[in-house]
Amino acid sequence: MANAVKEAWKAGRAVVNGWLAIPNAFSAEMYSKCGWDSVTVDMQHGVQDYLSCVACFQGIQPSGAVPMVRVPWNEPGIIGKVLDAGAMGVICPMVNTEAEARALVQYCKYPPAGTRSNGPIRAGAYGSAGAYQKTANDEILVIPMIETRTAIENIGKILDVPGIDGIYIGPSDLSFSLGKEPKLDVEDPEILAIYDMLLAETGRRGIAAGLHNGTPAYAKRMIEKGFKLVTIANEVGLMVQAATAAVKAARGG
Repeated sequence: MANAVKEAWKAGRAVVNGWLAIPNAFSAEMYSKCGWDSVTVDMQHGVQDYLSCVACFQGIQPSGAVPMVRVPWNEPGIIGKVLDAGAMGVICPMVNTEAEARALVQYCKYPPAGTRSNGPIRAGAYGSAGAYQKTANDEILVIPMIETRTAIENIGKILDVPGIDGIYIGPSDLSFSLGKEPKLDVEDPEILAIYDMLLAETGRRGIAAGLHNGTPAYAKRMIEKGFKLVTIANEVGLMVQAATAAVKAARGG
């Protein structure tokens, strides 16, 4: 199964990514039909476990959006399981060094490129018997999160690790790491300069840069800036915003 996000990046197009915190197949199904290019199940900060991740994938599948996961940590057990469940991309938090980036690639890829164990219990259903293992190493996206001062200092070595397809910036943790207020949609000149540096470094290597955003307007700005993957809040945030606005409008506020 070809990865539509990877194909978009090859064509120079940006993708708009949804984000699932709610552990429910029905909400995942309805949300995924809203036009997202990809939808990511958040197992780090979302209220998700492995079984809910599988259920969310089942909800995502009819929409055609590319299913991805933010795993809770850079650990081979959970990375292997979400890939076996059908994840076409792994976003991994707090990758700070070349060694951690190499480990992430190893966990995501079958031999000889990596050490992933064979057993795609659900992922294999997307192709004919035996076909999945032949294409998985080429189609699965490996995306470390860049969200600390240490990662910025090591960015060249991280990006030069073979098998890295993109990076994903966590603005809140990056701001925290630099002694600033943790927030999305930052306007701080130092953070924006870091974004420019990361875009330049990834662009030189043909690697995509992604960013978590709080609002559609900021996400649009970041696409125009050069980011190739933008997430807009998560389904909880969008639901709460819409509900709050509805209540306010009904009361004439």
